[in-house]
Amino acid sequence: MKITFLGGVGTVTGSMYLVRTNKRNILLECGLYQGKRDEAYARNHKIPVDIHRLDAVVLSHAHIDHSGNLPNLVKSGYDGPIYATHATYGLCGAMLPDSGRIHEGDVEYVNKKRQRKGEPPMKPLYTEADALRALHYFVGIGYDRPVEIARGVRVTFLDAGHILGSAMVLLESEEKEGIVRLLFTGDLGQPKLPIVRDPAPMPPADCLMIESTYGDREHPPIQDIQSQLADIVNTVAARGGRIIIPAFAVGRTQDIVYDLHQLTHAGRIPELPIYVDSPLALNVTETYRMHPECYDQETRDFLTASDSDDPFGFYRLRYVRSIEESKQLNTTANPVIIISASGMAEAGRVQHHLKHAIGDPKNAVLITGWQAPNTLGRRIADEEPVVRIFGESFERCAEVYTLYGYSAHADRTDLLEWATPQAHTVKTAFVIHGDPQPAQNLAEGLQKLGYSNVIVPQRGEKHIL
Repeated sequence: MKITFLGGVGTVTGSMYLVRTNKRNILLECGLYQGKRDEAYARNHKIPVDIHRLDAVVLSHAHIDHSGNLPNLVKSGYDGPIYATHATYGLCGAMLPDSGRIHEGDVEYVNKKRQRKGEPPMKPLYTEADALRALHYFVGIGYDRPVEIARGVRVTFLDAGHILGSAMVLLESEEKEGIVRLLFTGDLGQPKLPIVRDPAPMPPADCLMIESTYGDREHPPIQDIQSQLADIVNTVAARGGRIIIPAFAVGRTQDIVYDLHQLTHAGRIPELPIYVDSPLALNVTETYRMHPECYDQETRDFLTASDSDDPFGFYRLRYVRSIEESKQLNTTANPVIIISASGMAEAGRVQHHLKHAIGDPKNAVLITGWQAPNTLGRRIADEEPVVRIFGESFERCAEVYTLYGYSAHADRTDLLEWATPQAHTVKTAFVIHGDPQPAQNLAEGLQKLGYSNVIVPQRGEKHIL
């Protein structure tokens, strides 16, 4: 078995790994590299594999840094199966066409500038139509069901507890020396988060590919998150303000809605109007509703106790789809909570809500996840006194709260505890999907557990097991 590390090493984006086993070529992930515009376009445009020799693609989950280049793969000539869980297939049905629309819009904007400079136009990496075509090649598989995806090669999806449908990938290959078992974690979830189940225990494996996003950091205790959220809502509501929450459409929005549902049901916060203003989040939430088989026992118990069959819908909550409804929210009476994409406030409707709310000290902005440098979300999280929105400068008078416990990734302790049972059975462990320092720190932690051969690979490296 030979593994080529094509992306998702030395960084947390662009996941892509080629496994050559039993004379078959399996591509694990086909994610978008996200970085500076020119570099990202160049890296994403040229897929570094012989597409016509690929036998199968296996996808761990729907996040764009893992799935986002699949439309380009199909557009470039791939016509084989793309294996994923049923819920991942459903989420990709909403997210990939949305990604295609974003690419079209970005290129349209860039080409206006290029035209003024007399430069030739660029083409989008792929279009919405390309994304819809890629969905035809998906093959849904249930958890814990071994399926032969090529001659002598089986795949089993194990619950990764990251987002709806997320999976660890157990790849078993019939080699001359016997069965070789490769375990790829995908993105491993934080235990005890609401809605989705906790990650499944680590099974026996010969080789481990483990993510390291938070390989050097710890999350705050889960039990504190709801209490902190309740305190924020009560404080802002008491002064008659509004809370703007930039949130990612997948996972983060559903977690926040679920917690607000629980807090309202328990009487821990006042009965405020709550709006989710994101068409993509609405489509994604519909997919969450369609897959209750992925819910954890806590969620099932709450639905029974609250006499509800929908964790993402209750009488104080309204989903907003049309632009006109979205505009009307800016004149809605306070107090009110508005959850809107994007999670880093770099695009989408949330920018309009921030523009109208950020200058009033009664209002608040709630940041619920890590913000990349140079984004509007980071500038707000850093409490800069003046921020620019749509090219205009606004004095930031609204109070800023940060609540980072909603991360869907396992932290350092979670990762090491999960990996402990197989410390003396795994022959080789590759630490991937992390910035250099977290990856190196996690590698050292694995070595202390007893992992004998731990490697932090670089992009382009090939390793034979």
